[in-house]
Amino acid sequence: MARDRTKGRKGRVVDYVRLTHPFDPQRVFSDDYIAAMHEAALGVLARDGMKVLLPEARDLLARAGARVVDDMVHFGADLVAEALRTAPRHWVLRAANPERQRLYAPGQLLFSPGSGCPNATDAVRGRRPGSLRDFTETLALQQSFDVIHMLGPSAEPQDVPPALRHYAMMQAQLTRADKPMFVYARGRAQVAESFEMIRLALNLSEADWATGVWASTVINTNSPRQIDVPMAQGIIDFARAGQMSIITPFCLAGAMAPVTVAGALVLQHAEALAGITLAQVARPGAPVSYGGFSSNVDMKSGAPAFGTPAHLQMQIGSGQLARHIGMPWRSASGAASNSADMQAAQETVMSLWGALMAQATLVIHAAGWLEGGLSFGYEKFVNDVEALQTLAEICAPPPATPDDLALEAIADVAPGGHFFATAHTMARYDTAFYPPLVADLTNFGTWTEAGSQSSTTRATAIWQRVLAEFQPPPHGAEAADRLASYIAARTAAGGAAPVD
Repeated sequence: MARDRTKGRKGRVVDYVRLTHPFDPQRVFSDDYIAAMHEAALGVLARDGMKVLLPEARDLLARAGARVVDDMVHFGADLVAEALRTAPRHWVLRAANPERQRLYAPGQLLFSPGSGCPNATDAVRGRRPGSLRDFTETLALQQSFDVIHMLGPSAEPQDVPPALRHYAMMQAQLTRADKPMFVYARGRAQVAESFEMIRLALNLSEADWATGVWASTVINTNSPRQIDVPMAQGIIDFARAGQMSIITPFCLAGAMAPVTVAGALVLQHAEALAGITLAQVARPGAPVSYGGFSSNVDMKSGAPAFGTPAHLQMQIGSGQLARHIGMPWRSASGAASNSADMQAAQETVMSLWGALMAQATLVIHAAGWLEGGLSFGYEKFVNDVEALQTLAEICAPPPATPDDLALEAIADVAPGGHFFATAHTMARYDTAFYPPLVADLTNFGTWTEAGSQSSTTRATAIWQRVLAEFQPPPHGAEAADRLASYIAARTAAGGAAPVD
């Protein structure tokens, strides 16, 4: 947890905030084949093109040299190459708390929660449409664990009208958390007002605002080969404001993408390059991230699948493509399971490992995602945090001093003996190992006497305790005061429609 990283281990300090990848990236394709996939994607953009529904975006691209026929935009390889030349390779994600800011760059490792869920579910209250209470509660959970590095729109507050929803969501982020924030790209007015609320609540000057990325958004293309109006507007508006857009095609092999891993990745790469190019045309040097959230569907039902072999292969291939163009990139975990069961854990952990093997900069949906994103699970979130903290622990190499070879201890213990009481063990026992958040490591008898609780039951108690003890960050009250009159005036005026 945020202030509880050493729980149960006096003197044990592990940094879960600043993580870098511990392993070299893996490959599923040869370097030559990756280069061929990049060239194939450029061919798709030039020959087949992208359907871009926003006239402003088509005009920008046409003036930059793209060939536009009606609403189809054909990107030349030189136009894409220029965009990749001007796109930055790293930037700073700013936060209300400077200790929470992170470098967004290749080799860095960041986690954000399950996001965009229309429902929330927990073992106490059951499954329900997402509400503002659910959003503020799940935001408190995000804030309370250091291993969650960026805030995300966990449970959608559907009890707030769409024209007013961005006020509630920004107010909650700005008063109840101090980590890098998200803003939905849901219309020009909502984006502009969200940026204005950040500057107002945090008392940022124009110079402060220009020091890095204060907000990010996910731009999902409409695979195959389409960028709709709000997504195109979002790319342009975030670029011009110097904020981060994460261009993320959702290419499900067998449905919105070819059934082969290579074919799905070619389509994903083409769509991502199109979004990156639009961002750079709007403002050269704008922070824009490559993104990949490709997996396969179940060919019997058509439902998305996660944590599958194809999902992992696409993650690793996406990492290779991102490195080929030299950009930081976003991947995602996920779970198709309808409950926080073994299937959900397997899907999530396998896709987390896929992201690690692929050396993703950011892993979205890393905790709490259920039903392919239809629900945010409270118990799922807590159990997923256990997995994330385990991965965070291995980001730091184990001690490797001469004393860590333990030669004296090995010599002291007779064959068939044990190391519990050696001086070497006694000097280290209270800091040597990770103290589980949820896992019960007692034997069967002790576990039975304590009530035979499953990890789900234990996770329920944890999120209840976290919410009961939650305290907003110190800046929250002042931020709330700064926002009050602004939100009241905008609300009285009817808010801002989510689509311009």
